Amino acid sequence: MNRRNFIKKSAITSAGAVILPRYVLGGKGYQAPSDTLNIAAIGAGGRGASVMSQLTSQNIVAICDVDFNRVEGAFYNNQGELNESRRPLKEAYDKAVRYHDFRDMLEKQNDIDAVVIATPDHTHAPAASMAMKLGMHVYVEKPLTWSVHEARVLRDLAEETGLVTQMGNQGHSGDDGRRLVELVRAGVIGEVYESHIWTDRPRWPQGMSYPGTPEAIPDYVNWDMFLGPAPYRPYHSAFHPWNWRGWVDWGTGALGDMGAHLIDHTKWALNLGAPKAIEASGSPFGENQASYPLSTLIHYEFELESGNTHKMSWYDGGLLPGRPEAVPSSVEINRGGGGMLIGEKGVVMYDTYGNNPRYFPEGIEQEYSNVEQTLDRIDVSHGMNWVNACKGLNEPSCPFDYAGPLTELMLLGVIALRTEYGKKFYWNDDTGQFSNSTDADQLLHREYRRGWEL
Repeated sequence: MNRRNFIKKSAITSAGAVILPRYVLGGKGYQAPSDTLNIAAIGAGGRGASVMSQLTSQNIVAICDVDFNRVEGAFYNNQGELNESRRPLKEAYDKAVRYHDFRDMLEKQNDIDAVVIATPDHTHAPAASMAMKLGMHVYVEKPLTWSVHEARVLRDLAEETGLVTQMGNQGHSGDDGRRLVELVRAGVIGEVYESHIWTDRPRWPQGMSYPGTPEAIPDYVNWDMFLGPAPYRPYHSAFHPWNWRGWVDWGTGALGDMGAHLIDHTKWALNLGAPKAIEASGSPFGENQASYPLSTLIHYEFELESGNTHKMSWYDGGLLPGRPEAVPSSVEINRGGGGMLIGEKGVVMYDTYGNNPRYFPEGIEQEYSNVEQTLDRIDVSHGMNWVNACKGLNEPSCPFDYAGPLTELMLLGVIALRTEYGKKFYWNDDTGQFSNSTDADQLLHREYRRGWEL
């Protein structure tokens, strides 16, 4: 049995008889080789560096990126000085084998147990599906995928393989959000019939057309690998780095970027299933839908377990919801982002990641101060929660069986936005299609460039 299969088997079965606690093996703080995961990163700079910096207690054996100049930049501040908090990551990266093509890495390097994927959105599914098919546990930054089809493929793969999966929506591991979920489920504001969720994103350019004149590809950028499964586009610095989020070929806009951090706690607390209907509007797209609108407003309708309807509204680009009567005028609505649940007894308002929940009328939550804790508290980082789950020591905070439907919810809003403003689209979750729009159905999947099919 090779190392990868050993780790996979120990995570699926009871790990207690396989991996002993550190204090048994060698005293406090001792980390035995069998207690260390071999991890690779696909997308090692940017968000990838942030995630991997949580995991330097493990063996970082390989890193893959299309632009290693950007990876190196993750270690230094604006004055070109080494950021001391990133020194352990730099030392780990310096020892790791480097690749431009993750397909080469996954096929050739057989000591990889688990993979962190933090590429642009459009490459999440091809990288994750290949890693899972090779028996590797996966951590994928939000949104889980670029398309609804891809979200379903990854969810099915997770179920079929039994591998440990995690989406990188860090607020799902936070204490504030977990207590919010417990109190809302306990009835602190009664049945919740309406919710409003907003973000100040985009913080990158949107509403643009494709640049008219291509630029020369820098010698340190592997542009073909950046494009991955997406259609071919000539290189331009307007696309890479960072600004890819606003372009439809590669990103999913403000909703895809921040929805997992903001919609999460509303969906979780109310146990919302798939939406029944979606309607979208916004400012103009870039010409030929090259890039997303500067601001959008998307309405969802859900059926609650009670049979009643719940209406959720998403706002971005500076748009904000109105102030409910129960929220005093002295209470600031965080323009940076947040959520608001409106129930028959009151309102709860929270910030991004489910942080800082506030209950109105003020003091309404005191009656529920003794509500039982029903959700585990995560006492390590979101990344280390996944690592420990790979070792069979705990459950992952946000596995794909939850992350997949959450991602679909976000992407269905993106599809309504891309199809027709002001039209109500009816979604049939059982068939995985819209009941009233073949045009919208066409956006559930994409045509992949040759060699990039899932």
